[in-house]
Amino acid sequence: MALIVHKYGGTSMGSVDRIRNVAARVAKWHRAGHRMIVVPSAMSGETNRLIALAKAIVPEPDPRELDMVACTGEQVSVGLLAVALKSLGVEAVSYCGWQVAVRTDSAFGKARITAIDTVRLDAALNEGKVVIVAGFQGVDPHANLTTLGRGGSDTSAVAIAAAVKASECLIYTDVDGVYTTDPRIVAEARRLERITFEEMLEMASLGSKVLQIRSVEFAGKYQVKTRVLSSLTPPEMDLEEEAASGTLITFEEEESMEQAVISGIAFNRDEAKITVTRVPDRPGVAYSILGPIAEANIDVDMIIQNQSQDGLTDFSFTVHRNEYERAMRVLREEVVSQIGARTLIGDAKIAKVSAVGIGMRSHVGIASLMFRTLSSEGINIQMISTSEIKISVVIEDKYMELAVRALHAAFGLDQPG
Repeated sequence: MALIVHKYGGTSMGSVDRIRNVAARVAKWHRAGHRMIVVPSAMSGETNRLIALAKAIVPEPDPRELDMVACTGEQVSVGLLAVALKSLGVEAVSYCGWQVAVRTDSAFGKARITAIDTVRLDAALNEGKVVIVAGFQGVDPHANLTTLGRGGSDTSAVAIAAAVKASECLIYTDVDGVYTTDPRIVAEARRLERITFEEMLEMASLGSKVLQIRSVEFAGKYQVKTRVLSSLTPPEMDLEEEAASGTLITFEEEESMEQAVISGIAFNRDEAKITVTRVPDRPGVAYSILGPIAEANIDVDMIIQNQSQDGLTDFSFTVHRNEYERAMRVLREEVVSQIGARTLIGDAKIAKVSAVGIGMRSHVGIASLMFRTLSSEGINIQMISTSEIKISVVIEDKYMELAVRALHAAFGLDQPG
């Protein structure tokens, strides 16, 4: 039978009863003849608790030591799940990331996977065992434990699936698939039966919390068949029905999918905007601003440089809200005075709203409809960014939900697919 990777999030592992449910589900797949690798997250809220303990000692803990603390949540999860499986008569073995080993670089807190050894995984699978691997963590070239950043267990699961050439990677979450937008904001949001990797990558990068963006990058790069489905269904659910549920992330655009111009409306409240005003408009000024930001390991999203006036320009960009204060500090200390900028302006009360769909490639008027819809609701656009299959705008945070509802209706996403 097939080699399958299951990934379970923190909510799915959130209590002893839920861990027992996960074990029963995995046992069902194993007894059906599948070779199983399971990647669980820490129990819901555990990583936040661990990080809070470290920050109670010092506001900015040493990154290496913080990773040592943070990665213990997954170690508890893999051990408990192995215990639960063995109680059901299923042979199982648990491994931490460093035991596999999941090899990473040394960027503590947001390490990137460089390679995965499969010798231990292959050996345990050949012995008929369910293999349980801690997500979110790895080991760097200097034998330091590292973590992959929030949502990193998704990345671990897809990367492991790619390394062992699994038939499919099933991402079990507390929702039953990918929706046209967040159902908590738009009650009429619909679950998508399938979505392309390109669209899912845009949705993840634009704020959709269903999958971590790096996991989608891995899945697309290594063509790992991936499905998002619910862990809250009964564990005894028919296996074939379960295997076809949720949302399938597809490799290619299918003819039937081209009928959908827009697949979803994504949004993100987790960003902040920074503007450096009256910057000398000369070659290298963008690097002078963003170089120190990159050296501080701060990710930049949208970037806009205004038209030059009198040899001066304004330069705006967005960063994650958690990195906002640090980015402002870097600019104040290392950039503004050196390049002769007039002022540094920050705004943490913004939101990004995006329309995503492969149909943009073959349909015109998408931007026009989006901008007209926002205008009719009295919503001002501060920044615009586009790609081949998405249009994103930055607006005031207080208008985000209104914008999402209006655009969802304007693009007909509340209608049956």
